[in-house]
Amino acid sequence: MMIKRNKTEELIQYHKNIEVAGFKAQITDFKRLMQDLGNLDSDCIIQLMNADGIAGRKHAVHATIHAIKSFSRKENISKDMGLEICVRASGQRQISQALKMLGIKNGKMNVCAVAVGCKENLMEQLTDILGVRDDNVLEADEDNLKNIYCISNLEVETAGSVSKLLIERTALLILET
Repeated sequence: MMIKRNKTEELIQYHKNIEVAGFKAQITDFKRLMQDLGNLDSDCIIQLMNADGIAGRKHAVHATIHAIKSFSRKENISKDMGLEICVRASGQRQISQALKMLGIKNGKMNVCAVAVGCKENLMEQLTDILGVRDDNVLEADEDNLKNIYCISNLEVETAGSVSKLLIERTALLILET
């Protein structure tokens, strides 16, 4: 979904209306999934990411706020707000790298759904599309995250945790623009 520049200020007001949920999904038709998402609520942003690459709810919310602010500063990397959330969460400037780390694919997978400015019952509607809601899939698996993001033990020790390090990487993208 493409975000229009005139909606950016409105979205900044929504930063208190960011919802994050986890799902255990079985995706059989990616194209159909995207169509179903588009039919839910055209006035909001819905982004799905591989939950195995998300270091908790705080990581997803932090990335979303940075994505929203990047549009307001006109420093966004992607033209699409949903994709910007993915890019920010991955800590990568390259969209292709972000999608390798956090992209959704056909098959069984843990999904992190981020919704910005959506109707209150959106996450309930997502269960019809994605399957079982399970917020436990959002919990950081430090070994898996270290592998996905090529994080060393020294980096984890310095930052305090993998989650803190990934949130820091999200914030550092601001300096690279």
